[in-house]
Amino acid sequence: MFLFARLITTLINHKERPKKSERTLAAIHRVGQAVSVAVGRFVAVGEAIASENQELKDEMGQACFEARRAGDAIAQLTDVGSAMQLQTDGGHVTVFSDRTGMVKAARLLLSSVTKVLVLADRIVIKQIIRSRNKVLVTLDKLEKVSTFQEFVQIFSQFGNEMVEFAHLTGDRQNDLKDEKKKARMAAARAVLEKCTMMLLTASKTCLRHPDCESARINKDAVFHRMRCALEQVIEIVTEARSCGENKVLPTSIYNSIKDFKCSVECLRENLQSSTPQIVIGQLEALVERTEDFTDSPYTSHEQRQAILSVCQLARQDTQQMVHAWIEAQQSVHAKEATEELEVAVLKTCQSISDLRRELHKVAVGRTTDLLKVHGEHLSLRALKAAGAEGNLEAVAEYSRILTEQKEQLVEACRLLCHVSGTEPLEITCIHAEETFHVIGPQIISAAQTLALHPSSKIAKENLEVFCEAWDSQLCDMALLLKEINDVFEGRRGDKRPYLSLPRPGKHSANLKTAKAVMLDAEEQTSMAKLGLELRLLSSDVDSELEKWEEQEHDIVRQSQSVASMAYNMYLFTRGEGLLKTTLDLFHQAEVLSEEGLQLCSSLRTFLTQLVDEEKSVMITEMEKLVALCQQLQMGAKAPVQGKTATFQKVDSSIQTTRNIMTVVLSLLPVSNKLNKKYKSERTSLSSLQDWGERQDASTPVKDEGALSNKNTNGFGVKSLEQHMVGLNLLESK
Repeated sequence: MFLFARLITTLINHKERPKKSERTLAAIHRVGQAVSVAVGRFVAVGEAIASENQELKDEMGQACFEARRAGDAIAQLTDVGSAMQLQTDGGHVTVFSDRTGMVKAARLLLSSVTKVLVLADRIVIKQIIRSRNKVLVTLDKLEKVSTFQEFVQIFSQFGNEMVEFAHLTGDRQNDLKDEKKKARMAAARAVLEKCTMMLLTASKTCLRHPDCESARINKDAVFHRMRCALEQVIEIVTEARSCGENKVLPTSIYNSIKDFKCSVECLRENLQSSTPQIVIGQLEALVERTEDFTDSPYTSHEQRQAILSVCQLARQDTQQMVHAWIEAQQSVHAKEATEELEVAVLKTCQSISDLRRELHKVAVGRTTDLLKVHGEHLSLRALKAAGAEGNLEAVAEYSRILTEQKEQLVEACRLLCHVSGTEPLEITCIHAEETFHVIGPQIISAAQTLALHPSSKIAKENLEVFCEAWDSQLCDMALLLKEINDVFEGRRGDKRPYLSLPRPGKHSANLKTAKAVMLDAEEQTSMAKLGLELRLLSSDVDSELEKWEEQEHDIVRQSQSVASMAYNMYLFTRGEGLLKTTLDLFHQAEVLSEEGLQLCSSLRTFLTQLVDEEKSVMITEMEKLVALCQQLQMGAKAPVQGKTATFQKVDSSIQTTRNIMTVVLSLLPVSNKLNKKYKSERTSLSSLQDWGERQDASTPVKDEGALSNKNTNGFGVKSLEQHMVGLNLLESK
């Protein structure tokens, strides 16, 4: 659509001249042909979609017909004929002689293309709804099965349907422009992804132990959560509002601060309309919400006092601002009153910013501490051991500890939500809170089942799956914490999209021997942890690169490219992003390895400029990086046959990429440090040479003895050492 708009704008806005040069005419002709070709391709896709969707076939066909007709009209108007005809227009109608015709054709083209896109969007929505309905029907069948044989059969069908649904919703998520909807879609899809494996083991456990109440509770919770997530996806796609959305959710402190500052700005801008009572009411509501921090038993006395003090200061500053606003209304000396109000406004905004900073410090500090404690998984290990021993009393005790930890994490998510800084991150915090709230009891019911049947391998496997889901959510929370910190510190942490997929012509050594396949739901689940590590590493690399002063440096540019491609590979493990099949992934791995080798080349060039001892550390790491890139390249090119071998190749490619990212992450801080040191030494050398030149210019040639003495005493030993360092640097280049 954007391409059509640009091309048509070019045609309509061409400069009117009585005499048209051949260059202008040729350019107009090329643009017209480009429009015609683009319309042809676009219409071909539209017609293919129409042939597969009978309910919208007529509408789509008519829209495609109109688009083709408009494209042909534009092609005719830009077909300017021979050189002689071009200059005279000799009765031949062209864009030069019929601007009105061009405008009409352009309008018809844009309206018909828009109609095709709208119809295509409706078709995509219908496809997603149909896919969801198929999943729901199979889900009902799975819930009612009574034999393993029947379960295996139906679950195989369910897995295929879930893969189809994952790809349809993944494409939709990538197309969404609204960041809040995108965050909600990501949350719902994450639930479906994690619950698929839970559903498998929970159902198997229930089939093996049909009379076990805790196994039934465990299974029912998974089915319920999957159905809720499926409905949430449809609500987002169809833009419907659920009963849950119609409830008034408590506003976060982040949103309250935003609204408060907006009202303060209104007071500053307009002395006639707004009433100061609105601002005071907003502040009191904001302070009331800080009770989530101050009333928490986990908030220390010092933190509580700091928050209360900042709240009191904000109240005082707001009162002074309101007083200044009232005086400004009544004052004859408007200028002086306005200056006093300006100062009061600045003080109020500063105290509110201080409050946000204090709350952010408490929320982030609490979450960081919890992640450190729970990262050791002591309670989970103890719970698994107690279940395997059949010790119901120990399971009950460790369940109580896990429940307390769950409550702590739920509260931490709530506090992070208050200081999230963006609405998408706020949605992610709510999702994390809901996840911990649900998975905690599911782990406990799975542990109870194992304790009742300690020799059951299926019950043990089921508990393991739920514990892994808990661990995965802790990793997600660590990443969420980093993103919230990035926003607070002014680093949005947005990924630079690596949009150029590998071209088949360049990276296609094994296209004919390999088959392009997609990961199924079970494979995606098994890759989740490895993919998440890749995501964290690529995020850390981006953060490290932001510390470089020279963003155009080759090392920075190539590292950014490697990080972006690694992030694409992470998205593949979730069934999202630009990489759709295993072939796409292997091609991406080849490109990443080439970019990694280019990075090694840039680092090697950079090291030749240095005489620092630390370069030896970098050389060792660079050798590792070269070896890993070559390993990734050879692995990606190696032909494989069969599903198991293909999955092993996927796993190997992502593991090697993770190792590459680890080495890159270790190289960047040292490179940045040495680069700053090198620049500083070059600056010192330049200053020294400038000083010497000025001295030479101002000193008579005949006074050589005095100059010699001055150099010896003026430079000193340190300056001479700097000069020698500079000479060594120049020689090493």
